[in-house]
Amino acid sequence: MATLELKELRKSYGDTEVIHGVNLEIQSGEFCVFVGPSGCGKSTMLRMIAGLEDITAGNVEIAGDVVTNVPAAQRGLAMVFQSYALYPHMSVKQNLSFGLENLRMDREEIERRVAEAARMLQIEELMQRKPGQLSGGQRQRVAIGRTVVREPKVFLFDEPLSNLDAELRVAMRGEIAALHKRLGNTMVYVTHDQVEAMTMADKIAVMRAGIIEQYGTPLDLYNYPANIFVAGFIGSPRMNFISGTIADRDEKTVTLELAGNHKVSLDAKRFGGAKGDAIEMGVRANHLEIAASEKDADLMVAVETVEQLGGETYLYGVVGGAVSFTVNVQGQSQIAAGDSVPVKLQPELVHVFSTDTTLSLLQSS
Repeated sequence: MATLELKELRKSYGDTEVIHGVNLEIQSGEFCVFVGPSGCGKSTMLRMIAGLEDITAGNVEIAGDVVTNVPAAQRGLAMVFQSYALYPHMSVKQNLSFGLENLRMDREEIERRVAEAARMLQIEELMQRKPGQLSGGQRQRVAIGRTVVREPKVFLFDEPLSNLDAELRVAMRGEIAALHKRLGNTMVYVTHDQVEAMTMADKIAVMRAGIIEQYGTPLDLYNYPANIFVAGFIGSPRMNFISGTIADRDEKTVTLELAGNHKVSLDAKRFGGAKGDAIEMGVRANHLEIAASEKDADLMVAVETVEQLGGETYLYGVVGGAVSFTVNVQGQSQIAAGDSVPVKLQPELVHVFSTDTTLSLLQSS
C-alpha cells in the first residue's frame, strides 16, 4: 500500500495545456475514481501517473518518493487497460506469468503468485485456455490477474468495464470492489460512468477540462455539490435546474422567484446571496413529492413522457413552459402524458447556485 500525490501536475501538447496544475492526495489503501465527460483529461492524468505520458510540469509522488522521471516499469504500479491487452497466442497461465518471467523472478515464487491470483479471481479452471476462448468478463478477470501477480504499490484502471454489457458491468463492479477489500491496495480508477464512481469509490475526483472540480466521498459530492457542473454530473437522473432570482430575504426566509412565476421560500440560514441575485435552483428527481392539489404545490409540471419501471415511475416534463424537469415517483403511477402534476419540494434538500459564478450558495453549517 502507498500514498499517491499529484503536485501542480500539468500537461501540454505544444501550446495547448490540457491538465492545469492538478493537486491531489490519495491516501494509502483508498479507492479513488477519476470521473468526468469524454475529453476532460482523466485518462491522460492516469497515464501521467503510470509513466506512459510525459509530464510537462509538476510531480508525481508514490509513498513519498518523487517518480516523475522514473520509467513506468520501475514505479511499482500495475495498470488494467480498457482493451484487456492480453497476448492472444498465450494461455491464461502464460499471460499471468509472462511479466514475472521477464523480471527473472524465481519459478517457485511465480507459481505461487499465479496460483493465488487465479484462486482469488476464480479463474483456476481457465488456466489452459487462450484469450480467444474466453468471454469478455473472463478476459477482464485475467487482465486484472496479470496486475495482481505483480503485487504493485498502486493499481491503475483505465475504463476497464466499458467493453462489457450492462449486466456484466454490474457484476464486475462488485468483483473489483471485493478485490480492493481483500488486497487493501491503493487503487485509481478512471470512468465516464458516474454510477460506477458512486458505487465503487472511497473518494471521487470530478474532472472537467483538465481540472478537478470537486474531490470527496460519493455522498459528499451527491449531498453537497460545489457547483452546477458537479450537481448535474453526479446523481442519476441528472439534477433538475430552474433559473430565477432571489426576490426577497430576511433573517428567517429566502424567497426565490423562478421561471413560470413560481415562488419558493427557503431557510435563510442555509443559503447566501443577496436580494436581486440571479440563481439556479437545483433539486433531484427523488427529492420531490406529488402534492395533493395545485394549492399545496411549489411547482406545476406539464408531463410529456412517462416511464413505468415497475418499482418506480419517472415523469419527464416541463416547468414554466420551457424548463425540462424530471420527477421520480415510488411505485406505479396512473399519471399520463399530458397531465399537469402539482409537485412539492423538500426544502431541506433543495440546492441554490449563483448564476454568475455557478458556485453553490449553501452555507457551511
